[in-house]
Amino acid sequence: MILIDSHCHIDGEQFDEDRDQVVRRAREAGVVAMLNIGTGDPHSDDFRRAVAVAEKYENVYASVGVHPHDAKLYDDAAEEHLIELAKSEKVIAWGEIGLDYYYGHSPRDVQRDVFRRQIRTAKELNLPIIIHSRDADDETVEILTEECSYEGFRGIMHCFGGTAAMAEDLMKIGFMISFAGNVTFKKAENLRDAARVVPLDRLLIETDCPFLTPVPFRGKRNEPSFVVHTAQFLAELYSIDVESLAAATTANFL
Repeated sequence: MILIDSHCHIDGEQFDEDRDQVVRRAREAGVVAMLNIGTGDPHSDDFRRAVAVAEKYENVYASVGVHPHDAKLYDDAAEEHLIELAKSEKVIAWGEIGLDYYYGHSPRDVQRDVFRRQIRTAKELNLPIIIHSRDADDETVEILTEECSYEGFRGIMHCFGGTAAMAEDLMKIGFMISFAGNVTFKKAENLRDAARVVPLDRLLIETDCPFLTPVPFRGKRNEPSFVVHTAQFLAELYSIDVESLAAATTANFL
């Protein structure tokens, strides 16, 4: 079984004590690649750290892009810094970018402006985009519909938390839909309803570790090897064997 964790955060301090072991356990579990998502202050070393982790491990890749929480920090200097980091051959995407109206760490108008700006930067760099959206379904779909109609567009809606209708709208644009460990939670029937409308050729899986640890390890620190449990759960939901789901989601990511 060959799997890819399409969204993880193993550069964080939660993994400083055992990062080598985490990467080894993932490999032993069949996770052939991990996409480590850079986040943090774009004027600091946060993103450089994320890229450095990808450059250290053969099967780890990275993305750069300012999370909506930090949109208020995005300016010309931040953009130049991230573009420079994106020159690394291990940087294969731009994100996570988007809208988060749940916490409101950055003003909504700033989030929207920075979201559009980063989509356009990713287009110029010919990089896929990775989207974060929370409590902003309609505006996320509106902006993506307006901005992502260009030829060769590629994108991932990470840790999908919207409705089945939102998933369908995003797939019309060309998005892959990625599910994390929270799809296994007992009360997450809304996520399972959304997953049921996503065909196998549009599906991705992720951990979003160290967060959203899937059942049966919920409550513990999440790590890339645990993506196996999300794959097994979704395979049962799709009524297929887990090897077929693993092969499909790996092909989709590639």
